[in-house]
Amino acid sequence: MATAHIGCAGWSLARDVQAAFGDGDSHLQRYATRLNAAEINSSFYRPHQRATYERWAASVPAHFRFAVKLPKAVSHEKRLAGCDALLDEFLEQAAGLGAKLGCLLLQLPPSLAFDAAVAPAFLDALRARHAGPVAIEPRHASWFAPEADALLQPLRIARVLADPVLHAPGAIPGGWPGMVYLRLHGSPRVYYSTYSPELLQALAQRIALSLREVSGVWCIFDNTASGAATPNALALAAALNKEPP
Repeated sequence: MATAHIGCAGWSLARDVQAAFGDGDSHLQRYATRLNAAEINSSFYRPHQRATYERWAASVPAHFRFAVKLPKAVSHEKRLAGCDALLDEFLEQAAGLGAKLGCLLLQLPPSLAFDAAVAPAFLDALRARHAGPVAIEPRHASWFAPEADALLQPLRIARVLADPVLHAPGAIPGGWPGMVYLRLHGSPRVYYSTYSPELLQALAQRIALSLREVSGVWCIFDNTASGAATPNALALAAALNKEPP
């Protein structure tokens, strides 16, 4: 069966949840005693030395995986055009994770429409450099059209299912159907709202079914502003572990 990667955007542990985790010399080591994945969002804002990625990889068990967000210099400043040097720099750094690099995440700005010339060139350049899992979180309506899905599918790039859903076709995953990547930002209040036990139980059931059909599922909680992400991730992991095989 495929693996469900359940975790948070970041691994900071608020005081009120620390008792739920095991011992460790850092927040990351303690986080990894209960959850098997984390999304590195700080790479979106600034580069990290390869040695930093190597240190993070050494802090977690062999089964743990990181998703790493591509820099905003690529997605928001260059807007996917002329990014070869930026890609080379980023991928050389993130390669410090070794086998614990689980997925690359590309989040696009809401203003970036699908461009049938720019998007294929960028994604081809990315795929020429990286063969592993890739997920893209577009936020402009044009990326949810059949033309965009037709580009993503042969490149084995999954379109993120993000909550809150911005466009109706985004209510289900898209792009390459071999992987599912969920980003739960909090709803109705983005980054703050918690998810109910009932919703998490239903989500666990959906993930369990998906694992029979795909190579892997990622579910990342980004409702970190209120501290809801960590307990939500723990609750989902617990619910999923109770699901029958």
